[in-house]
Amino acid sequence: MYIIDGKEISKKVREEVRQEVKKLSKKPCLLVILVGNDQASQIYVRNKETACKNTGILTKTIILDENAPQKEVINHIKDANLDNNITGILVQMPLPNHMNEKAVVDAIDPKKDVDGLHAVNQGKLMLGEKGIIPATPKGIMRLLSEYCVDLEGKNALVIGRSMLVGKPISLLLQQKNATVTMAHSKTKNLKEICQNMDVIVCAVGKPKTVTEDMVKEGAIVIDVGINRVLGTLVGDVDYLQVAPKTSRITPVPGGVGPMTIACLLENVLECYKLQNEF
Repeated sequence: MYIIDGKEISKKVREEVRQEVKKLSKKPCLLVILVGNDQASQIYVRNKETACKNTGILTKTIILDENAPQKEVINHIKDANLDNNITGILVQMPLPNHMNEKAVVDAIDPKKDVDGLHAVNQGKLMLGEKGIIPATPKGIMRLLSEYCVDLEGKNALVIGRSMLVGKPISLLLQQKNATVTMAHSKTKNLKEICQNMDVIVCAVGKPKTVTEDMVKEGAIVIDVGINRVLGTLVGDVDYLQVAPKTSRITPVPGGVGPMTIACLLENVLECYKLQNEF
């Protein structure tokens, strides 16, 4: 059993980004828009700012009151779309309940959409064309590549169907010729489905969604979940029980999480290249 070390691979990705940024005549700049005072969101934004700084990417942050009208957020996005000094735009999710997340995301120029959530980038992913890929699925694919996982012909199960992780990772796995099944909250007989899978990616945000009796010997398990239980961070997989049965598994913390920010930095660089026709 190999523990997939996301921390180590993320360091490699960050260094690659840092070296590429050094070669650029103009430093990329990421604009982050934060609405409200959600503590977790504030921590995520600070982590992104620090990661950018350490790789030579500039940052600008706009903080708005939680009662700010949606139009104000969209106006900031429109200004940033036209600003040649802004390379990428990230609106920190979740947004307050009175805002329509899709309308806000779709206001972003697709070439500045570092989260890869704009309909244009989602469509390009569906078609297998070059675009911005959401950071977490991108990070998962990099981890599998670094650990020499050949996905061709493998049976892969994705648990969760979000636009941020579940749907894009299913498409990326298919691009590598895996046979992909998607499961979600309405799926029946999840245990039986899991037992036949070579690769399981779980991204639902519920501890112990995947337990030892659901995993066959030698399976590869990618745990995307981050949950806090009695003050401790755990994933969606019952790690201590499941890990001994696997050939490769990501821990929580230290697995997929570090790759998300590292691949976000890659996406800022990708936006720069798209805008400057590299």
